[in-house]
Amino acid sequence: MSTHTHTTAGIDVGSSSVKVAIAKSDAGNNGVMLALANQRIRRRNVKAVVEATFAEASATAGVGKADMDYIASTGDADEIDFATGHFYGMTTHSRGAIFLHPEARAVLDIGALHARAIRINEIGRVMQQRMTSQCASGSGQFLENIARYLGVPLEDVSHMSLHSETPEECSSICAVLAETDVINMVSRGIATDDILKGIHMSIARRLTGLLRAIKADGTVLLTGGL
Repeated sequence: MSTHTHTTAGIDVGSSSVKVAIAKSDAGNNGVMLALANQRIRRRNVKAVVEATFAEASATAGVGKADMDYIASTGDADEIDFATGHFYGMTTHSRGAIFLHPEARAVLDIGALHARAIRINEIGRVMQQRMTSQCASGSGQFLENIARYLGVPLEDVSHMSLHSETPEECSSICAVLAETDVINMVSRGIATDDILKGIHMSIARRLTGLLRAIKADGTVLLTGGL
């Protein structure tokens, strides 16, 4: 049996952050994760963030680009000039879902700017997909904006939402109008816990609509930053 191992890296350039994973596997596909790194883009040059995140992961793993057998990219690959190959986002989410949970038949990817529902078959092939528009209030950036306006640290949002007893749900599907709804709630004295729970309920309703649109059935795997 061959004892040769393969060192591979995956780079995902999203709308708000860059993620890098480095793993080592043998001929039997038995693998171990060597490093994970995640850096927010904010207002930095995207290509510089890619290089910095890859360097961080490489330092943790103790390997360099020359040691890699394969470097895969997904997301905005234009910013990655050293990748061996590129894979579309829907493909990576679908194949990853089947790898992690073979019984999964749909993926719900909730990113910073939009969410996407993907119906897949037993081998991870995309059968149907539906995505929100960038203005829809069903994304991570929308939740961050609301938390910032309310003065709530992002790590406290879920805890506070769970304590709500009378949630106040947003009526608008547009992020700008939904934020206006929140401003009105604050002026009416609605408790922060209830506003946050209402936001979560609004997001869940929109995402459930995406799953219905693709006729999702069976196990749904959640991915993305939210």
